[in-house]
Amino acid sequence: MENKTALLVMDLQNGIVSRLGDNDQLLLPFQKAVEAARQHNIPVIFVRVAFSEGYPEINPQNRAFSALKSVGGMTVSDISTQIHELVKPEPNEPVVTKYRVSAFAGSNLEVILKAKQIDTLILSGISTSGVVLSTLREAADKDYTIKVLSDACLDTDQEVHRVLTEKVFPRQAEVLTVDSWMESLE
Repeated sequence: MENKTALLVMDLQNGIVSRLGDNDQLLLPFQKAVEAARQHNIPVIFVRVAFSEGYPEINPQNRAFSALKSVGGMTVSDISTQIHELVKPEPNEPVVTKYRVSAFAGSNLEVILKAKQIDTLILSGISTSGVVLSTLREAADKDYTIKVLSDACLDTDQEVHRVLTEKVFPRQAEVLTVDSWMESLE
C-alpha cells in the first residue's frame, strides 16, 4: 500500500509570524512547500492556535497561555489567529484550530487524518521548539511516519533549532530541506 501523505503548515498565523519581524523572505520555504504539495496532490492542512471568547480553554496554571486572559487577543476570530496571507489556504484546505502547543491538542486534526487515510506527515511550522517538537513527539507516539522540513521550521533561538533538527528529530523523523523533499516527489 502506498503511503498517504499530508503537509502540515503549523502556526503560520499573523500573530506568530509578526514576532519574526517584517521579513517575507523567511516564509519562502513554506510557500515552496505548500506549492509543491498542491502540485503533487498532497493535502495541505493548516494548523493554528486560537481560543474561544472568554478563554474557557485556558487554565490559570498554564504558563504559556494564562497571560492571554489579561492581555487579550488570540481568539478564533482575531486577526492574529488567521493564517498569514503568504501561505493562504485554498477553499478545500482545512484550517485546524488547536488549544495547546501540539497540533493534536484539542483539535480535529486526527479525525481529518483518519478520514483521508493519512499515515505520513510532513511537518513545517513556527516554532521548531514549540509546535513542531510537540507535534512530532505526539505523531511518533501515534505511529505516523514523519518528515520534518528543516528550513520550513523557524525558531527564535537558532541553537535550539539546530539541536532539534540535527540531534533530536532524526530519532523519530526524517529531516530534510524543502528542496530535497521536492526532489523526492519527482
